[in-house]
Amino acid sequence: MDLNETLRTIFSRKSVRAYAEGTIPKEKLEVLARAGMAAPSAVDQRPWEFIVITENAMLGDLAARLPYAKMAAHASAAIIVCGDMRRQWGGSESVMWVIDCAAAAENILLAAESMGLGAVWTAVYPHPDRIHPVRELLGLPDYIQPLCLIPVGIPRGGEKAKDKWNTERLHWERW
Repeated sequence: MDLNETLRTIFSRKSVRAYAEGTIPKEKLEVLARAGMAAPSAVDQRPWEFIVITENAMLGDLAARLPYAKMAAHASAAIIVCGDMRRQWGGSESVMWVIDCAAAAENILLAAESMGLGAVWTAVYPHPDRIHPVRELLGLPDYIQPLCLIPVGIPRGGEKAKDKWNTERLHWERW
Protein backbone atom coordinates (compact mmCIF):
# COMPACT_ATOMS: atom_id res chain seq x y z
CA MET A 1 0.00 0.00 0.00
CA ASP A 2 1.27 3.47 -0.89
CA LEU A 3 1.11 5.58 2.30
CA ASN A 4 0.98 9.34 2.40
CA GLU A 5 3.07 11.38 4.83
CA THR A 6 0.33 11.56 7.47
CA LEU A 7 -0.19 7.79 7.53
CA ARG A 8 3.57 7.16 7.63
CA THR A 9 3.75 9.41 10.71
CA ILE A 10 0.84 7.64 12.40
CA PHE A 11 2.28 4.18 11.74
CA SER A 12 5.80 5.17 12.80
CA ARG A 13 4.80 6.85 16.08
CA LYS A 14 6.42 5.20 19.07
CA SER A 15 6.91 5.85 22.77
CA VAL A 16 10.37 7.33 23.24
CA ARG A 17 11.76 7.21 26.77
CA ALA A 18 15.50 7.72 26.14
CA TYR A 19 16.82 11.09 25.00
CA ALA A 20 20.11 12.49 23.76
CA GLU A 21 21.54 15.72 25.12
CA GLY A 22 20.26 18.89 23.52
CA THR A 23 17.59 21.52 23.65
CA ILE A 24 14.48 21.95 21.58
CA PRO A 25 13.91 25.48 20.27
CA LYS A 26 10.92 27.33 21.71
CA GLU A 27 9.46 27.59 18.19
CA LYS A 28 9.29 23.79 17.89
CA LEU A 29 7.64 23.47 21.30
CA GLU A 30 5.09 26.07 20.19
CA VAL A 31 4.40 23.99 17.07
CA LEU A 32 3.69 21.00 19.32
CA ALA A 33 1.23 23.07 21.37
CA ARG A 34 -0.34 24.40 18.17
CA ALA A 35 -0.80 20.80 16.98
CA GLY A 36 -2.50 20.00 20.28
CA MET A 37 -4.84 22.94 19.85
CA ALA A 38 -5.78 21.71 16.37
CA ALA A 39 -7.55 18.70 17.91
CA PRO A 40 -11.32 18.28 17.74
CA SER A 41 -13.35 18.91 20.88
CA ALA A 42 -16.96 18.45 21.93
CA VAL A 43 -19.04 21.40 20.74
CA ASP A 44 -15.71 23.11 19.91
CA GLN A 45 -15.21 24.04 23.58
CA ARG A 46 -11.41 23.50 23.44
CA PRO A 47 -10.98 22.91 27.20
CA TRP A 48 -7.24 22.29 26.95
CA GLU A 49 -4.42 24.21 28.56
CA PHE A 50 -0.76 23.31 28.05
CA ILE A 51 2.15 23.94 30.39
CA VAL A 52 5.55 23.65 28.71
CA ILE A 53 8.44 22.88 31.03
CA THR A 54 12.06 23.36 29.90
CA GLU A 55 13.84 23.99 33.20
CA ASN A 56 15.99 21.00 34.20
CA ALA A 57 15.16 21.37 37.90
CA MET A 58 11.42 21.31 37.21
CA LEU A 59 11.76 18.32 34.86
CA GLY A 60 13.69 16.52 37.60
CA ASP A 61 11.03 17.40 40.18
CA LEU A 62 8.27 16.03 37.96
CA ALA A 63 10.29 12.84 37.34
CA ALA A 64 10.81 12.38 41.07
CA ARG A 65 7.11 12.83 41.89
CA LEU A 66 5.57 10.76 39.10
CA PRO A 67 6.22 7.00 39.16
CA TYR A 68 6.02 6.45 35.39
CA ALA A 69 7.66 9.68 34.24
CA LYS A 70 11.24 9.08 35.36
CA MET A 71 12.44 9.78 31.80
CA ALA A 72 11.31 13.41 32.18
CA ALA A 73 14.53 14.08 34.11
CA HIS A 74 16.50 13.46 30.89
CA ALA A 75 14.09 15.08 28.43
CA SER A 76 14.68 18.46 26.84
CA ALA A 77 11.14 19.54 27.73
CA ALA A 78 7.76 18.29 28.84
CA ILE A 79 4.23 19.33 28.03
CA ILE A 80 1.55 18.89 30.66
CA VAL A 81 -1.85 18.61 29.01
CA CYS A 82 -4.56 19.96 31.30
CA GLY A 83 -8.30 20.46 31.09
CA ASP A 84 -10.21 23.55 32.16
CA MET A 85 -13.35 22.33 33.91
CA ARG A 86 -15.06 25.64 33.17
CA ARG A 87 -14.74 25.20 29.40
CA GLN A 88 -15.74 21.59 28.88
CA TRP A 89 -19.01 20.66 27.24
CA GLY A 90 -21.58 19.31 29.67
CA GLY A 91 -20.72 21.41 32.70
CA SER A 92 -18.30 21.03 35.56
CA GLU A 93 -19.35 17.44 36.39
CA SER A 94 -18.75 16.19 32.85
CA VAL A 95 -15.65 14.26 31.78
CA MET A 96 -15.64 15.48 28.19
CA TRP A 97 -12.41 17.32 28.97
CA VAL A 98 -10.65 13.94 29.21
CA ILE A 99 -11.72 12.97 25.70
CA ASP A 100 -10.93 16.39 24.25
CA CYS A 101 -7.53 16.64 25.95
CA ALA A 102 -6.65 13.06 24.96
CA ALA A 103 -7.19 14.05 21.32
CA ALA A 104 -4.94 17.06 21.88
CA ALA A 105 -2.26 14.86 23.50
CA GLU A 106 -2.32 12.45 20.55
CA ASN A 107 -1.87 15.36 18.16
CA ILE A 108 1.19 16.44 20.16
CA LEU A 109 2.64 12.92 20.02
CA LEU A 110 2.09 12.69 16.27
CA ALA A 111 3.54 16.15 15.69
CA ALA A 112 6.63 15.22 17.72
CA GLU A 113 7.09 12.07 15.61
CA SER A 114 6.72 14.05 12.39
CA MET A 115 9.37 16.54 13.57
CA GLY A 116 11.92 13.83 14.42
CA LEU A 117 11.44 14.33 18.16
CA GLY A 118 10.82 11.63 20.73
CA ALA A 119 7.87 11.77 23.11
CA VAL A 120 5.82 9.54 25.38
CA TRP A 121 2.44 9.84 27.11
CA THR A 122 2.69 9.45 30.89
CA ALA A 123 -0.62 9.44 32.76
CA VAL A 124 -1.42 11.83 35.56
CA TYR A 125 -5.24 11.61 35.61
CA PRO A 126 -7.15 9.79 37.15
CA HIS A 127 -4.60 8.94 39.85
CA PRO A 128 -4.84 11.19 42.94
CA ASP A 129 -1.25 10.30 43.92
CA ARG A 130 -0.10 11.82 40.61
CA ILE A 131 -2.62 14.65 40.32
CA HIS A 132 -1.82 16.15 43.71
CA PRO A 133 1.97 16.52 43.22
CA VAL A 134 1.52 17.98 39.72
CA ARG A 135 -1.16 20.36 40.98
CA GLU A 136 1.05 21.42 43.90
CA LEU A 137 4.31 21.77 41.93
CA LEU A 138 2.73 23.78 39.10
CA GLY A 139 0.33 25.83 41.22
CA LEU A 140 -2.74 24.73 39.27
CA PRO A 141 -6.04 26.38 40.15
CA ASP A 142 -8.88 24.08 41.27
CA TYR A 143 -10.65 24.24 37.90
CA ILE A 144 -7.57 22.98 36.00
CA GLN A 145 -7.12 19.20 35.93
CA PRO A 146 -3.83 17.65 34.68
CA LEU A 147 -4.38 14.76 32.25
CA CYS A 148 -0.88 13.72 31.25
CA LEU A 149 2.74 14.71 31.09
CA ILE A 150 4.48 14.28 27.74
CA PRO A 151 8.30 14.30 28.01
CA VAL A 152 9.84 15.46 24.72
CA GLY A 153 13.43 15.18 23.59
CA ILE A 154 15.90 14.24 20.93
CA PRO A 155 15.54 10.47 20.58
CA ARG A 156 18.63 8.49 21.49
CA GLY A 157 17.46 5.86 19.00
CA GLY A 158 16.61 2.21 19.03
CA GLU A 159 12.86 2.44 19.55
CA LYS A 160 10.70 0.86 16.90
CA ALA A 161 7.04 1.43 16.18
CA LYS A 162 4.80 -1.52 17.04
CA ASP A 163 2.48 -2.99 14.44
CA LYS A 164 -0.77 -2.98 16.40
CA TRP A 165 -3.02 -4.06 13.51
CA ASN A 166 -5.33 -6.87 14.60
CA THR A 167 -7.96 -8.08 12.12
CA GLU A 168 -9.89 -9.77 14.96
CA ARG A 169 -10.76 -6.31 16.31
CA LEU A 170 -12.21 -5.03 13.05
CA HIS A 171 -15.93 -5.63 12.53
CA TRP A 172 -17.94 -4.86 9.41
CA GLU A 173 -21.59 -3.79 9.55
CA ARG A 174 -22.29 -5.61 12.87
CA TRP A 175 -20.51 -7.25 15.75
